[in-house]
Amino acid sequence: MAAPTLQQSSFLLANLKADATTKPLHQRCQDLVKIIDDYPAKELHSIFPWLVESVFGSLDGIIAGWNLRLLHSRSNEYNIVMDFLNPSGPMMKLVYKLQAEEYKYEIPVNYLPGPVKACIQEGVLPDCPLFHNKLQFPLSGLLTLNLALNPFEFFMFNFAYCLITPKVSLSKSDSAYFVLVDTYLKYFLPSEGSVPPSPFSDSRGSVTAPSPRSSSVSFAGYGVHSPSLLKHHIFHQPSVNADPAAQEIWRSETLLQMFVEVWLHHYSLEMYQKLQSPQVKLALLQYRLSMSSMPCQPHAPPGSGTLHTYQEPFTPTEEHVLVVRLLVKHLHAFSNSLKPEQLPLEEFKRVVVQRFVQQKLYLFLQHCFSHWPLDASFRAVLETWLSYIQPWRYTGEKTNPQPDQNRTVPDKWESFVQENLLMYTKLFQVFLNRAVRTDLVNAKNALMVFRVAKVFAQPNLSEMIQKGEQLFLEPEHVLHHRQPRGYLTPSQGGSYLSSRQKVVTDMVFRVKSHVYALEGQDCQYKQMFGTELRGAVMKLIQIIAQARQTAKRISDHSNEVAANSSFLSWFGLGSSDLNNTFSGAEPEDSGECLKKTHEFLDRALENLCQIFKLNQGQLTQLISNLGSSQDDGNCKQLPDCIQGENGLILTDLGRRQIINGLRRFDIQYQGDPELQPIRSYENALLVRLLYRLSSLLNDRFGAHMNALCSRPDFLGRLGRHYLTDPDSTTRLKHSPISRRTLDGNRQPRLSLRPLASYRTILLLLLFYMFGALLSFGPVSSTLLILTGGFLYGLLMTLFGDKLKTH
Repeated sequence: MAAPTLQQSSFLLANLKADATTKPLHQRCQDLVKIIDDYPAKELHSIFPWLVESVFGSLDGIIAGWNLRLLHSRSNEYNIVMDFLNPSGPMMKLVYKLQAEEYKYEIPVNYLPGPVKACIQEGVLPDCPLFHNKLQFPLSGLLTLNLALNPFEFFMFNFAYCLITPKVSLSKSDSAYFVLVDTYLKYFLPSEGSVPPSPFSDSRGSVTAPSPRSSSVSFAGYGVHSPSLLKHHIFHQPSVNADPAAQEIWRSETLLQMFVEVWLHHYSLEMYQKLQSPQVKLALLQYRLSMSSMPCQPHAPPGSGTLHTYQEPFTPTEEHVLVVRLLVKHLHAFSNSLKPEQLPLEEFKRVVVQRFVQQKLYLFLQHCFSHWPLDASFRAVLETWLSYIQPWRYTGEKTNPQPDQNRTVPDKWESFVQENLLMYTKLFQVFLNRAVRTDLVNAKNALMVFRVAKVFAQPNLSEMIQKGEQLFLEPEHVLHHRQPRGYLTPSQGGSYLSSRQKVVTDMVFRVKSHVYALEGQDCQYKQMFGTELRGAVMKLIQIIAQARQTAKRISDHSNEVAANSSFLSWFGLGSSDLNNTFSGAEPEDSGECLKKTHEFLDRALENLCQIFKLNQGQLTQLISNLGSSQDDGNCKQLPDCIQGENGLILTDLGRRQIINGLRRFDIQYQGDPELQPIRSYENALLVRLLYRLSSLLNDRFGAHMNALCSRPDFLGRLGRHYLTDPDSTTRLKHSPISRRTLDGNRQPRLSLRPLASYRTILLLLLFYMFGALLSFGPVSSTLLILTGGFLYGLLMTLFGDKLKTH
């Protein structure tokens, strides 16, 4: 029987692969629906890995699959894909059908997140039970370690991995992938009701839990804090009995673990070494000793047993961060829907944030804060952080909306703030380091500073943070004994939503355990309301005040330019040279955006004063002193520089002056004037034609022009007026470019490019029309124009120096 079934499965897979290249998507989905309904699990088992890969793409990124991240609701295929991948759709039906038969599918360990892969190669089980009892050892040794996952785990791993597969990231929150993540979260982690049962059941009436926990490990001691999960030997995996309480929610637990492990479990080698607890290091040492004493050692992979193979250049995209924020917001809403019933799902809600997400999200955000570019795209990371530290926003309570400044943080969230102290204090300090290096004249950057100050200025929040810091700084004798880092007993696994009063010792233990688990026992904690950070806040306030002045100066200059840029400028009464515009202004930093910058920075100052209890009088004096010192004359000075071999070199002080708009270089075009980009007020065709004509004349008569301009008499002065740029010496005064380039650009030449300006063309047409009214022909008008131009040059040559002195 096995041979015909295998042959039929191979024939079915071959037909599906052929249809994938010829049939449209809607036809393929219809065929798959019939196949999933009609065929038994034994035949569907062989096509499942191929189908998952064809939908989500291959793990190496070579096969794109259905491009869920680029598929938007405007596409014709959007509804087809969403119906097929719906949690109660045909694809999930196939998963449950295979799940009932307990099939396994392999994933290479090389595709696991770097810390997990390094831990396995070291011979120690990862801290996540998702990977326990799943390692497959091939006969060839450890060269190709695999994980054997059940159908649901295999499906969710590929779905989660689709987000971090190297592809072009163009999708936003309306993509099919983003909507599917939201749909799966609402289905498997419901805020109301329970998870719908699977349509396929085993003999016990429920789908088999894939990787049951040991019965001795309760939810209260679950996750990264449980020592029993940190020191299992991967070569001696214990056989455990199924936990009946976990049967009802294993799909919810598996989905969350997959999302967290694949999306958040990434950090550097230094952080990996730092997080290795004494238990893991001891287990690693015992493993190495046992392996060295074995008579026949298995072949280890290259670099196994060392940390030198741990290399994971982790660079999350903006899309990745947006999906993580969606996860954070949903988990808050999920945990905040906790009910008093003693049900497995309610127990899961009670511990989901602290035990599953806290540590890995902290490391993820810390990495993003330190490595993200200093631009407006950081807003995605910022909002993810602010969403996590404000769980009270996702309670689902329908209350009358209060103004943000008057919205008090309820007292019941005090324990959450204390158990997530580093999320508030450490990340705030890292954000300060970013803010002082950011251009706050840009309205988008100013908005981010305002957002952080607004959140931390909420009444009660700063007091809760201060109390948490006081608990952490309590002397060690408050605790009966210090537990190892990363250890929490089941009695300390209470919910942050609990209203019962906790003893001081328990609160101190919670805060210390949190800090030591994330930063290590030897961490040097800096108080958020200490002297050092207060000085950093004052520095930020000074930079905010400087940015406000710079924005005002740009706004004033823009108004002046707008007033002068009238129709009269076409007649020479205004400047049309774009090089003379204020170099500190960006396209978005004008008009309404500058008004927003003022508003954001003003409100940020108010909130910072409220958070850190700053004296308003001292703040006003600081800003006024800054304003008097930064006058217009100072703003026209060059940034702080040192003289190098090839020109000026900016110092650190000079860089800060440029970032904050205090000083700037007089930036002007210093290349070949004839090769400047074509302006909007120039005719492109005429520019190119006149350049060829002038180049031909300059090549033919260049020697004569040099000889004429070299004469010291009146003719030499007249030639220099027409054939050289009189402003070249002053324009290049502060340029750091080489002398060779300067000398090349100062050669006498004839420039016809001004004739390609629309203003010049209009003036010539008006002059010819005026000449026609006076009965002058085209030739007579041309002679008059040339004569007028020659007389103007003659007068400027004779009296130009006297006019400059006056």
